[in-house]
Amino acid sequence: MNISVFSNKEAMAIAAAEKAKEILDAVITKKGKASLIVATAASQMEFLDALIRINDIGWSKTTVFHLDEYVGLTEEHPASFRKFLKERLINKVNPGKAHLIRGDAPDIGKECERLNGIISQHKMDFAFVGIGENGHLAFNDPPADFDIEEPYIKVELDEICRKQQLGEGWFETLKDVPQNAISMSIKQIMKSRAIICVVPDERKAQAVKDCFTGEDVSPMYPASILKKHKHCFVFLDDKSSKYLK
Repeated sequence: MNISVFSNKEAMAIAAAEKAKEILDAVITKKGKASLIVATAASQMEFLDALIRINDIGWSKTTVFHLDEYVGLTEEHPASFRKFLKERLINKVNPGKAHLIRGDAPDIGKECERLNGIISQHKMDFAFVGIGENGHLAFNDPPADFDIEEPYIKVELDEICRKQQLGEGWFETLKDVPQNAISMSIKQIMKSRAIICVVPDERKAQAVKDCFTGEDVSPMYPASILKKHKHCFVFLDDKSSKYLK
């Protein structure tokens, strides 16, 4: 794992986008195509904006997979991550294919099976991720399951996670925040050949310290597993890195 710290959020986002382009270009040149996972959250906005400003990425040769989605939300809901992903990436760059999570599917088990059948046909080249205020990776809240084999799973969101979503302005009250989500599993994320983890803002500083300092890897700090990935690049700003030496 490699950690880079930048003086502000904008510089961090630009550097992360440039690294993403470098990796995507290399994969597409070698394979003629690329499969990637994209996180959708407030912390990823600047990074995705910087990424789409780069004009010569071969998006038509990419297949995009969705990292997580709330159970029960329609795509029209302001907090829908499908809505976020379409508006902030898919509709602007037109990837070759995009496989989205239907969080409002009538049978969540069958929806996970559908997604698992699709992703099992791809070797994941790249993942764009962030981490939560509780250290979660995707919606794998602590204590996270590092061993589950299924690529997509139904998870229960803890209170810290749900309060984060409320604090980011996606919902009017805590009761409105769904209690469950479909999330890509830790093991599936770690199968990616390369990972870019973008973590801005002071509210993530304690999680950054808990997850990325020391040698320990713990399910209580889910994103700490990224320390085991040989090609993980973590991008921090001056605020999220405030507790690092």
